[in-house]
Amino acid sequence: MTHITPCLWFDGDAEEAARFWCGLLPNSRITHIGHSPGDNPGTAEGAVLTVEFELMGRPFMGLNGGPQFEFSEAVSLMVPCETRAEIDRLWAALIVDGDRKIECGWLKDRFGMAWQIVPTRMMEISRTGEPEGRERAFAAMVTMKDNIAAIERAYAGGAVTT
Repeated sequence: MTHITPCLWFDGDAEEAARFWCGLLPNSRITHIGHSPGDNPGTAEGAVLTVEFELMGRPFMGLNGGPQFEFSEAVSLMVPCETRAEIDRLWAALIVDGDRKIECGWLKDRFGMAWQIVPTRMMEISRTGEPEGRERAFAAMVTMKDNIAAIERAYAGGAVTT
């Protein structure tokens, strides 16, 4: 065994999602598209059944299985970002058709996938920051939807704003 590949269930738009996500993230690509050899409950013969792709070098598979299952926040894709520009670019691209912001820097894209666009600074604070600053930064993070600068202000002892 070499790795685990998450298989994501879609209702017919696995290829569209994979192409969109691969276009957003570096080191991402579609590696294979499989077509259904026959009619099945979720896919007609000849239609795209599976899409194998990599996001930031990690393998995934999209399966066009039909409408039975939807994504939930129980699983999310986390992207660590070094700069505010990276965060802003991903937020703008992922939230294209309405406000689907979730607390703690999470969002849902048009395919229903939950994403965590996380500043690497927050990850650093949560791992190695001084305890009082970590508490303040965490308190700021859980109340906000996309004001990442507030995390840094809170960590430094400033007021929490959302």
